[in-house]
Amino acid sequence: MSGIEDPHMELREALRALCAEFPDEYHRKHDQHATYPEEFLEALTSAGWLAAMIPEEFGGSGLGLTEASIVMEEINRSGGNAGHCHGQMYNMGTLLRGGSDEQKARWLPKIATGELRLQSMAVTEPTTGTDTTKLKTTAVKKGDKYVVNGQKVWISRVQHSELMLLLARTTPLDQVKKKSDGLSVFMVDVKEAIGNGLTVNPIRNMVNHETNELFFDNLEIPEENLIGEEGKGFKIILGGLNAERTLIAAECIGDARWFIDKVSAYVKERIVFDRPIGMNQGVQFPIARAHVNTEAADLMRFEACRMFDAGVNPGAQANMAKMLAADASWEAANACIQFHGGFGFAAEYDVERKFRETRLYQVAPISTNLILSYVAEHVLGLPRSF
Repeated sequence: MSGIEDPHMELREALRALCAEFPDEYHRKHDQHATYPEEFLEALTSAGWLAAMIPEEFGGSGLGLTEASIVMEEINRSGGNAGHCHGQMYNMGTLLRGGSDEQKARWLPKIATGELRLQSMAVTEPTTGTDTTKLKTTAVKKGDKYVVNGQKVWISRVQHSELMLLLARTTPLDQVKKKSDGLSVFMVDVKEAIGNGLTVNPIRNMVNHETNELFFDNLEIPEENLIGEEGKGFKIILGGLNAERTLIAAECIGDARWFIDKVSAYVKERIVFDRPIGMNQGVQFPIARAHVNTEAADLMRFEACRMFDAGVNPGAQANMAKMLAADASWEAANACIQFHGGFGFAAEYDVERKFRETRLYQVAPISTNLILSYVAEHVLGLPRSF
């Protein structure tokens, strides 16, 4: 926030102090070996940052999405990757808004202490993608249990979570009035489920982002693990999806600022033809434009957070914030790697690692084209395109 005092500076400074204990070399090592940064996550948990959105009565900090987004931003701005832990933030929206008092009392205190991790949400499927209402995974009520069959893909952090939210169809699509009806949300005990109806197959990918394909074969889930009303899960999960998009926007803003800080320092010191390359407008302008776009995306991020924390649906703002921030971080990433030249491709500079990490957000958790379709239909009132 240029020109005025940042009201969250105390929060930022505390996070920066913690993140400074885990320098670029730490994150680079985990990237190179495709390992999970357990020590970093334990430090964030012990300091209470991953319990930011959990109410104080359950052992959390009782903060809002605004503060949670700053946690994510500062992790990425420090050179880390909040993709290892952001699930616990956006999944809070689903549990807090859809869960019963008994469910909150059962799970939230243990999540706050780190005894349980709720880092995973299983929605996406191989054949339906973001066409969520067409998902094929079913949950059939049998006695006091639901029996789940189906398949999910790109489900992250399952191997490092004790709990996972699952969206499945409890009423067939051809038996509901609205296609968004008949979907239900469940809490899955991951450790108990694996080997008892749940199979987890890791997917190797271009970044150190633990993600998996899941197979459900008659997995039994106790009825008390149903979150909210049966058949109304799509509406319940939307709160989590809006939180996810807003938090991803914050992460992209953190990435963008990391790239801008990194390249600005480099071009002031890199001498070519007896002058710093940062004197050239051909170098200055792309960096300056990335900064301008990052600042604009930041404003939309905070607007989405403000609405979410006020209990207002921020669907349009969350989507726009995610698109603007992802574009800004990718723009900053390209400038950073371009002006580092060959050094941008060297692992020791960390540019290529962050470049790969931020590229993901052009695609996930929702692609730019789908955001534009949403805005066209729901904001501008244009005819539905699909």
